[in-house]
Amino acid sequence: MPIPAPAMRWPALPADSWTATRETLHRWTQIVGKTRLALSPLLNHWWQVPLYVTPRGLSTRSIPYPDGAFEVLFDFHAHQLVLYTSDGQARTLKLEPQSVAEFYGRYQALLREAGIQVKLWPVPVEVDDRTPFAEDHQHKAYDADAVRRFWQALLLADQVLREFRSRFAGKASPVHFFWGSFDLAVTRFSGRPAPEHPGGIPNLADWVTRESYSAELSSAGWWPGGDGAEAAFYSYAYPAPAGFAEADVQPAAARFDAERGEFLLPYAQVLLAADPRGMVLDFLQSTYEAAANLAHWDRTALERAATQK
Repeated sequence: MPIPAPAMRWPALPADSWTATRETLHRWTQIVGKTRLALSPLLNHWWQVPLYVTPRGLSTRSIPYPDGAFEVLFDFHAHQLVLYTSDGQARTLKLEPQSVAEFYGRYQALLREAGIQVKLWPVPVEVDDRTPFAEDHQHKAYDADAVRRFWQALLLADQVLREFRSRFAGKASPVHFFWGSFDLAVTRFSGRPAPEHPGGIPNLADWVTRESYSAELSSAGWWPGGDGAEAAFYSYAYPAPAGFAEADVQPAAARFDAERGEFLLPYAQVLLAADPRGMVLDFLQSTYEAAANLAHWDRTALERAATQK
């Protein structure tokens, strides 16, 4: 049965209203995410690396280390980073205006104090500015109200994407937050292999991309905007079947962005809708159907018998 529509209101989040904070927070999440990458066993499509939306913020979930396991939580209610270990420790780092270099040093100290040894690749990915974390004194903003609105949008997007994921019986990713691209995503798979991805994504190694896109897929999610673009829900297919860009999708506010190779539903349009959840679900379902129908997926086998829209 469908999830009840949430009473929480979707918050306004113009991209230019929190640029400095977004760019700083992006790098902080990469530092924490790289910890999970360094210590977790490899999963297909890099599913061992993302963060997850929680009622408090963003979490690594359980990460193994020689003495047990630990979790790192960005708590956007209390505005602190919390480190929990399986031996009962709970250590905190205040989230406040501080440079990436300061955050990186304090975070490493937090890990050391808890007895966690890890070597991180100290350079950000999927961003144009590749300044190593320990040398980045430029990005240092933290607007707590903007972060709260970002988390509130993430929480609502996570709920809708989870409902959409529940309609699919085939292989599908969790709903997870990729700290590289700084977006929330869920991916469905046809069960067939994909042609080798050509690579060429800026600031991302081709071998990483090829593992991500090793199987035929339809992927969708929510991105908070940046680099002159506004927040949007998105949907794309790999490989994109012939006619995908011209497909008739819902709602009318959705459009295909040829430069990005994906359908976009502007977040600002969702805020204006009488039923934001319904609008997003229509977008997710119609773009998936365009990809699956044009690529001749076995939808009878892959989808649940009692699909609820």
